[in-house]
Amino acid sequence: MALASLTGLSFSYPDGGLALDDVTLEVEPGEVLLLLGPSGSGKSTVLRALAGLVPWFHGGRFVGRVEVAGRDTRRTRPAELAGTVATVFQDPEDQVVLGRVEAEVAFGLENVGTPPREIASRVADALEAVGASHLAGRRVTELSGGELQRVCLASALALAPQLLLLDEPTSQLDPEGAEAFFAHALDAGVAVVLSEQHPALALPHADRVAFLERGRVLLDAPREEALAWLEEHRPAWACEPRTGPFHGRRGTGEVVCRVDRATYAYGDGPPALDGVSIELRRGEIVALTGPNGSGKSTLAKLAAGLLEAQGGSATREGRATFLLQDPGRYLVRERVDEEVELGSDSARARRALADVGLAGYEGRHPRDLSSGERERLALATVLVTEPDLLVLDEPTRGIDPERRAQLAELLREQAHARATLVVTHDPSFARLVADREVSLAPEREPVHA
Repeated sequence: MALASLTGLSFSYPDGGLALDDVTLEVEPGEVLLLLGPSGSGKSTVLRALAGLVPWFHGGRFVGRVEVAGRDTRRTRPAELAGTVATVFQDPEDQVVLGRVEAEVAFGLENVGTPPREIASRVADALEAVGASHLAGRRVTELSGGELQRVCLASALALAPQLLLLDEPTSQLDPEGAEAFFAHALDAGVAVVLSEQHPALALPHADRVAFLERGRVLLDAPREEALAWLEEHRPAWACEPRTGPFHGRRGTGEVVCRVDRATYAYGDGPPALDGVSIELRRGEIVALTGPNGSGKSTLAKLAAGLLEAQGGSATREGRATFLLQDPGRYLVRERVDEEVELGSDSARARRALADVGLAGYEGRHPRDLSSGERERLALATVLVTEPDLLVLDEPTRGIDPERRAQLAELLREQAHARATLVVTHDPSFARLVADREVSLAPEREPVHA
């Protein structure tokens, strides 16, 4: 008997189009079901339906049936599924409740009535499972995006749920952390439904694969059969793109940004950066890489002028723009076109939206877009200002493989106009887009070209 099932499910968000169209899927106990498909194809909505958030939280038009552990989600509130179902959302920043890591991981256990004597050991085990034991005493506000994602994963695993729902769970994890997470979370005997835009990481752990497009299921098959279908019909999802070395072209234009032996620490915490230097020239794209917590976002903010170096210096020429890891936090208008027009006029806004693949979305509300579509909208809001320095922090988060290749092509086409710094955990994207690499990995020199 299936642990969870969607039967003939069609769903529309309020004031939105059809998100799911007659979707039928089943999840067996202990099975790993991998959801693939373009941004906006309905993957996140499937997860929300299994969590009971559709329709209880989002509203909208719901037709069909969803059952989890024998309970109809139309009659069972999400709170009643807590402990049976655990979810990690695309945006970990919106999931954190408490101020310290240990308290955050313990929060769910306390809410489902776990005996107090068990909580400490389960918190420790969950943090260890995601490689985050060293974060136990930290404040969540001091964590990088990837570190925060590990904490949310630990919070879900600590509950030992029957069904684990993961929406882009490795989008901010470094490659080593992503591999470690999959080894623990997906091979632990728990039923998992996983949406992932880096399929090469997740495919080896999947039992079944479902491919969604425009709200419909085009494929639902065991892994080997699914791989053959993907290779024939959707090759971008079958494996990571083949990439060679970095482009190797050093910028020949003027220096737009120079960071010289910069140091920075948050509050009384350890140094996030200690004597790091980088030079960015017009006409080049630089990939900034390194493990979670190595200081990539801090260095990016120093380069863009959002932070001031506490030691050393950071200087720049012209206009700098910075795209955060979580762009949804600064989308403020009611329409997509109005959001982009904040930085320019309507004609340039339309061109910027077309450049990022959002032509025709002008009248949509930004909050009705998928996570990947919001990422592209946010990119349009910074590109339209025509900056001299463009800093992108994890720009491929939530973006499907085809869109990643298109984003790399767009940035390459426009590289001559500016200096570009791309913070990324995605090695294939780094090699698609960048001329050289700056690594903050501890075992490497600070700058590697």
